[in-house]
Amino acid sequence: MSSRKNGYNWLPDFVYGGIDGAVTTFAVVAGVAGAQLSTAVVLILGFANLFADGFSMAVSKYSSDRAEQQRIKGVRRMLEKEVKNEPQKEKALLKKVLRGRGFKGEDLERAVDVISQNKRVWVDTLMREEYHLSEENIDPVKGGWATFVAFNLIGFIPLAAYVVNPFLGMGAQDVFLLTVVFTLLALFGVGAIKAKLIEEPWLRAGLETMFIGGAAAAIAYLVGYLLRNIG
Repeated sequence: MSSRKNGYNWLPDFVYGGIDGAVTTFAVVAGVAGAQLSTAVVLILGFANLFADGFSMAVSKYSSDRAEQQRIKGVRRMLEKEVKNEPQKEKALLKKVLRGRGFKGEDLERAVDVISQNKRVWVDTLMREEYHLSEENIDPVKGGWATFVAFNLIGFIPLAAYVVNPFLGMGAQDVFLLTVVFTLLALFGVGAIKAKLIEEPWLRAGLETMFIGGAAAAIAYLVGYLLRNIG
């Protein structure tokens, strides 16, 4: 049976949406800061990027998951038809698959008999082992929402200092420095969480994500600085 009953795992979409949100918004803020433009410009461009790119990513996630879902359903329908109309051929394929998984002799024959008695399990096994397809954790709507929320929630961090600065009265350089510190910390945190998904040491994953975000922002800052006098 499908594991969908266990609930949708939103963490992967949240992590990658959050990383993209922080990196892209941080780059926009850094570029505007490098060009020495006003706080109003930072906020306008920052929030425009935040919501527009967040929506674009969410729609892309929805579309890609929807396409994958339809592809999986198509393969399932094909296998169900073949299991019904050509059972011996599909049993031979099942035996080949199970042999590749280490079954042999009587154990192989017994496994084929048991699995082929349940068409749902039979089809699931062929989908997973022969076509490398799984219906686990595919939900276009939830995936799109998780991506959108994460993109905007984590992506807001580079803008936070600029939003509250009217109450703090800090100078432009201090606001940008505060933004750099908090954004890099946020990127490190999300990268450390990502380590759980890719089975990588959390420190390395956190530093790698922080470096990528910092590098993107540094490039944007340099471009903004070099082009500050245009117009």
